[in-house]
Amino acid sequence: MEFIGQIWNQFVSGIKMILGTVAQIQNPLSVVLDILVVAFIVYKAIQLVRDSRAAQLIKGIAIILITYLIADILNMQALKWIFVNVISTFGITAMIVAFQPELRRALETMGRSNIAKLGFLSNEEQEESLIKGISEICRACVEMSKNNIGALIVFERGTNLSEITQTGTMLDAVTSHDLMSNIFYPKSPLHDGAVVIRYGRIYAAGCILPLTENNDISREMGTRHRAALGMSENSDAIVVVVSEETGTISIADNGTISRGYNSLNLRKTLEKLLLGSEDENGKRRFLFFKKGMPSRCHAH
Repeated sequence: MEFIGQIWNQFVSGIKMILGTVAQIQNPLSVVLDILVVAFIVYKAIQLVRDSRAAQLIKGIAIILITYLIADILNMQALKWIFVNVISTFGITAMIVAFQPELRRALETMGRSNIAKLGFLSNEEQEESLIKGISEICRACVEMSKNNIGALIVFERGTNLSEITQTGTMLDAVTSHDLMSNIFYPKSPLHDGAVVIRYGRIYAAGCILPLTENNDISREMGTRHRAALGMSENSDAIVVVVSEETGTISIADNGTISRGYNSLNLRKTLEKLLLGSEDENGKRRFLFFKKGMPSRCHAH
């Protein structure tokens, strides 16, 4: 009870200090802006860790803090000594190492944000190449789906995928239905890897993608789906997967995957994700950075 009373007194003292500070503020607008910015940062932080393994790490940290509070209440000197010395010495470094994927993802998200890319438009050649590439890829995916041929196709957007393309074979070829089908033909030397599409062209094939660390995904999803999810978790790329076992066509985006696409909604979805919606003049914005996907569901 004494411990609870101390916490309550500290809480009341903090509220009084905040109210006293607010009363002395000359510019209330700066306070409102400050609060909004902090709230936005907290919201984005929660959104970032909500569907990743960082949520599990935070639960672990909470358990450690609760254990320390219990040790402090019961005056367990040995346990307190371990917490104080070990955490104070290695705590910051351990946090950086543990949250490295999430920190990297947050910085990449900031770097490719719409604020940094505001008003970016394609030239007509790039847009035409991407539209043609989407059409050819959709034709190839539908055909491979009917023949139960597995495929993994990555559309590069804001995040540069040079690290991924270096693991495969550089092609930089015009995207065509025949070439795409030949790459993923079961006896082809490149069929096991992923194809990376850059500006509508087949930039590289046989690329190795990072696998997702999400253990909650369905057991029905094989290595291709895990690679697609991993790629979408580590970048803003759009990944199309054709299942070798069932022929199901899926799209992975931002750590989630939606399944059951056909020739009509596959092309429509890819154009919306990569090109955006048409304006009044029938023109599209070339949005490598556009987010969102209809009928999106979590991997599990």
